[in-house]
Amino acid sequence: MKEKEMYHVLLYYNFTPIEDEEAFAAEHLAACKALGLKGRILVSKDGINGTVSGPVSQTDAYIEMMHADERFKDTVFKTDEHDGHAFKKMHVRPREELVTLRLDEDEDTDPNKLTAAYLEPIEFYEAMQDENTVVLDTRNDYEYDVGHFRGAIRPDIRSFRELPEWVKENKELLEGKRVLTYCTGGIRCEKFTGWLIDKGFEDVGQLHGGIVTYGKDPEVQGKLWDGQCYVFDERLTVPINQTEHVIVGRDHFDGTPCERYVNCAEPECNEQFLCSEENEHKYMRGCSHACRVDPRNRYIIEHDLSEEEVARRLRVIEEESLAKSM
Repeated sequence: MKEKEMYHVLLYYNFTPIEDEEAFAAEHLAACKALGLKGRILVSKDGINGTVSGPVSQTDAYIEMMHADERFKDTVFKTDEHDGHAFKKMHVRPREELVTLRLDEDEDTDPNKLTAAYLEPIEFYEAMQDENTVVLDTRNDYEYDVGHFRGAIRPDIRSFRELPEWVKENKELLEGKRVLTYCTGGIRCEKFTGWLIDKGFEDVGQLHGGIVTYGKDPEVQGKLWDGQCYVFDERLTVPINQTEHVIVGRDHFDGTPCERYVNCAEPECNEQFLCSEENEHKYMRGCSHACRVDPRNRYIIEHDLSEEEVARRLRVIEEESLAKSM
């Protein structure tokens, strides 16, 4: 029996000038496809940010190709083992910004000129436990909800570009403290901490290499991380803490511990939410009543549910809801 080939998922970024991002994106897409990779890569005049998957021979060839390019010779690749591709297709897209903050010109900062001090995993682990330190999660709320550092602040944001405004409105949480920031792979902190320093927050540090590096560190072993780490590929979440597993995610419908993300079956909504397999079937993968009864509900179509069966399930939901309210 032929041994199954091992796959790798690569996560990387590099802030380095790219003169013609549109031409580069087209050329890079062709190169990735020629290697047989799948993934999502963003390029801008400021650099490159990507995640790709493929058999180890192909991902190794990609790393070699990137390091042979003077612009990317110092790129650090974070590697995860996987049992297959983590993406369905290969995309390389030009963008106005590598990480979208949409700052005004007078507020924008260059990570190559201004960013916070790097903290290696053991330094971050020790600093988190200092009483004069606050830990700020720079990711979106749905990323935080499935996993985060113990005691970290959860900004109420749905996208990264909302974070500067959130900080302005909640600056009292950070003032007078040492501020530690973290994100999945490090790129958001590279950009955001420069903005923090520019706004007068003097004592700022960032987790070098992000959460994924922290989880692989042999000394720290992911300690003080609770839950899973959200990733932007078909895996959706990956484990971080090697010493204990604390579930922090809560099911959208009944609040029970849950780490399973699904997308709402109503195509226009497509909201991602935590949901057990049992509740996915019970609620027909609709995050709300409106999404459940929408004629485009993908769950109903996929499972070829009759009108009678849909009506039966809706009655069960309604009866349970009435019983709880009494």
